[in-house]
Amino acid sequence: MAKATTIKDALKRWEEKYEMNPADATDVNLCFQWPFIEKMDNSLAVLVNCRKLSLSTNMIEKIAGEGIGDTLEELWISYNFIEKIKSVSFFKKLRVLYMSNNVVKDWSEFNRLQEIPHLEDLLFVGNPLYDALEEAQWRAEATRRLPNLKKLDGEPVIRVAGTAPAADASAD
Repeated sequence: MAKATTIKDALKRWEEKYEMNPADATDVNLCFQWPFIEKMDNSLAVLVNCRKLSLSTNMIEKIAGEGIGDTLEELWISYNFIEKIKSVSFFKKLRVLYMSNNVVKDWSEFNRLQEIPHLEDLLFVGNPLYDALEEAQWRAEATRRLPNLKKLDGEPVIRVAGTAPAADASAD
C-alpha cells in the first residue's frame, strides 16, 4: 500500500492546482486524497485565513490542528475514521461541523463537542452512536447536550420556549 499523504503534501498539490498560496485561501478542499491523509497535523497552521476546511473521505483518526482554530468556521470531515473527539476547544469560531460516517460510539466523546462555543450546525449521521438510537431519541439527546445547535443532521432544531429541546421537528 502507498504511503499516506501528509497535510503538507496535500497543501502543495492544492497550491499547484489552484495556483494560489494556501495561506491566502479562505476555502481549502483536501477531500479524497490519494494516498489518503491519515492525520491532521501542524502543517494546517499555514491556513491563517481559512474559514472552511474540507477533509472528507480520507483516513483521519482524530481531529487536530490548533493552528487554524482562530479562523476556521466550517470543518467538513465526514467519511474518515474518527472515534475520539479531542482538542476541539481551540475551534473558537467553528459553527459548522460535518462529521458523518465516522466511528464515534460514546456519549463521552460526543460531549466534547460542548467545548466548541459557537457550534450550530452538526452532521453526525452514520456514526455508531447515531445508529444505536431511534432518530427521535437521538435528536432529543443530541440537542439536549448541545443546546446552541440550530441544525442537526440537515434538519432545523425546533425548540419550544421554556421546555426541553423538542424530540422531533414538528411544531404544534
